[in-house]
Amino acid sequence: MYCGKVTECIRVVSAIIEKQGHYLITQRSRHGPLAGLWEFPGGKVDPGESDEAALKREVFERVGVDVAVKRWRANRTHHYAGYSVDLVLYEASILLDQEPRVVRAADFRWVTAQELDQYPFPPADQATTDLLFGFGHSLPDEASAGEALLVREID
Repeated sequence: MYCGKVTECIRVVSAIIEKQGHYLITQRSRHGPLAGLWEFPGGKVDPGESDEAALKREVFERVGVDVAVKRWRANRTHHYAGYSVDLVLYEASILLDQEPRVVRAADFRWVTAQELDQYPFPPADQATTDLLFGFGHSLPDEASAGEALLVREID
């Protein structure tokens, strides 16, 4: 995990869940940090927890479905005021024909890659999504100093 010299470094995992050409996104609570923004489902990795265990736990806590974690897709470190987020995205799939529901999220949607552009994401998520899906909001040469980025484009 690379966060540089900051007060706090938070490791966050997110799931890219695709179903029939649509991707699952969730809306953050309307209260707290980055309120109301959209993101791929996931959350913080607890101390001593693996990325896979954290992703399974966080997706279940947010939208009530069990997932199989597949391959790594991207990694990005983004610096916010006073803390940094090390964001790691994995492909995942929902198990046993379960359907997402709002549990600990404001809302969720199934959207096409082209529709992702219509939903505001937090800066770290937006830059990674732009690169994964080929959008032009955050081009690699616009990355701020000290920001690390590794990405595998979505096929």
